[in-house]
Amino acid sequence: MKAMKNLVLTPLLLAGSLLAAFPAAAEPPKNAAAMPVEMQQMMKAYSPELRKKVMALSPELKATIQQLHAGHTRRAKETTMRQIMHEILADYQAIAAALATDNAELASEAARRLANHRIPKGGLLAYFPLDKVNDNDLSVLPAMNEIVEGNAIKLADAADAGDMPKAASYMSDIMTGCVACHQKFRPAAPGVSANLISPLAK
Repeated sequence: MKAMKNLVLTPLLLAGSLLAAFPAAAEPPKNAAAMPVEMQQMMKAYSPELRKKVMALSPELKATIQQLHAGHTRRAKETTMRQIMHEILADYQAIAAALATDNAELASEAARRLANHRIPKGGLLAYFPLDKVNDNDLSVLPAMNEIVEGNAIKLADAADAGDMPKAASYMSDIMTGCVACHQKFRPAAPGVSANLISPLAK
């Protein structure tokens, strides 16, 4: 009888010790749990190199990217980041024209449209240089976003209040944020050809 008990208990004890030794096997990977659903969907279209970079981002940074996406209600189906930058420039020029002609309604509308620009196909991360897809470099995005989009909202609010001089004062802040972001993340001047033997003289 005692031998029979030992035969039953020994496999149970062995199984219990194996489970205790490998608790992580029963838990989902932390990176997977921290990955926002929208980012998971976008990653399906990423190259293996970019996917690896994104997976290495901290949960906090992934949440930050998701918050930036969530702040925009419009999503592009096929439009690229370059095309959306053109849209933002058009909105900025529309604001300038509205301020010059004392058109508060257009200034407010264009500024809010700029602040709520569309998220490009594949999301923001797909358009950054691979060497910039890391926690350190991407950590500046919220501050840059606040300079551009935050000041665009302030401009719109001032225009809605009829204070056009105050609205105009935010224009340089918006452009400063745009230039800073381009200096940080744009690898070269737009339109540079890889087929030229030497770059054009400045």
